[in-house]
Amino acid sequence: MVYGSHVNVSSIALFPIYGFSVKYFYSRLRQLTRNRSQALAEVQGHLHERVQGVPVTRGFALEDHEQKQFDKRNYHYLDRALKFTNWNAKSYAVTHTITDIAPLLVVALGGYFVIIGNVSLGTLVAFIGYMDRVYQPLRRLINSMTQLTQSHASMDRVFEFMDEEYDIIDSPGAKTLNTVHGDVSFENVSFKYDDEEEEVLKNINLNIKKGETVALVGMSGGGKSTLVSLIPRFYDVSKGKVKLDGVDIRNYKARSLRNNIGMVLQDNILFSESIAMNIRIGNPQATDEEVVEAAKAANAHDFIMDLPNGYETEVGERGVKLSGGQKQRVAIARVFLKNPPILIFDEATSALDLESEHLIQEALEKLAHNRTTFIVAHRLSTITHADRIVLMNNGMVMEQGTHDELMKKQGYYYDLFQVQELSSEKENENTIQ
Repeated sequence: MVYGSHVNVSSIALFPIYGFSVKYFYSRLRQLTRNRSQALAEVQGHLHERVQGVPVTRGFALEDHEQKQFDKRNYHYLDRALKFTNWNAKSYAVTHTITDIAPLLVVALGGYFVIIGNVSLGTLVAFIGYMDRVYQPLRRLINSMTQLTQSHASMDRVFEFMDEEYDIIDSPGAKTLNTVHGDVSFENVSFKYDDEEEEVLKNINLNIKKGETVALVGMSGGGKSTLVSLIPRFYDVSKGKVKLDGVDIRNYKARSLRNNIGMVLQDNILFSESIAMNIRIGNPQATDEEVVEAAKAANAHDFIMDLPNGYETEVGERGVKLSGGQKQRVAIARVFLKNPPILIFDEATSALDLESEHLIQEALEKLAHNRTTFIVAHRLSTITHADRIVLMNNGMVMEQGTHDELMKKQGYYYDLFQVQELSSEKENENTIQ
């Protein structure tokens, strides 16, 4: 009986070493898996960005440079992958060696006891059979350990993403915004993107009434786009309040607030689906007739009907098959379909030719009728009709009033308008010559 216990002890003598090796090797393997996954993500992100920027690469003849940049990231990934594979091989070898040595110890010690007659051969054979039941599952577990470790590391990355907090969150008592009158006010509003940075908006005070069209103008970097981004709560103010119909917009649920705002940007994103589907983004439940009416209102119907499949024409990734003016009109059509009480036009016509600009300007004026509208523009000739023009510089309101009032004042706006007029005259002279 004593000798049998010696055999029993020998069968589990390596268990502590086995447990230590599993902890040592596979904890390190988990970190190597994370490093490899991060390196692969960097390669994929770089490749996706460069594929989208192929015209830039070709235009500047950067093929060789970009090849080196890709090789650098690819070799970085290869290095991480080799380190992972090397450590995984070591883990496999060590743990399998331990599970193979333990039965050999039992056979050696048990064989010795059988030879001297202290343990019967049948007992030893039975004991070895039981040992196989113990160590065989361990071997299968080791074979699966690599996959389990990779899965664990991948789950860490997923949960890390899921645990990332939103910059904009609804307050516990936030209400759903159902009815909008259209009065918007900025009360002592200041804003900075990071606590360590300087304020990009400084003590802004504006009161906009329902149906009023307000144009924000000024030099680049003056804070115009940042100011209108506060209305749909893409950012929250650092100081002060933005109010809608007298209520701080932070008291409303962000989705319900944005549901009442229509935006037309300089670079509107279209999805790689049909034109009809892209227009329906404004109202997924809209009928075909409503889609067509929205397109007509946006001066888009005629060019859509000239396309091979009309409203079912696929526009390609980001609308690559359409011109800039056509994409803008599709974007305006979906805002018509949404029919929101508040509109934001952020450089909606700045990068278009004169014909497209005229068509889009006509659609925008029709869309803005009887709605509270904010227009961010650099080309002052496009906003002279606005009810109020607000000139911003360095995050502050420098002047505000109608076009005629600001021209009579002969201040910042007057100087900027004169400069643009002179530039336009020179462009026209060069065109004629």
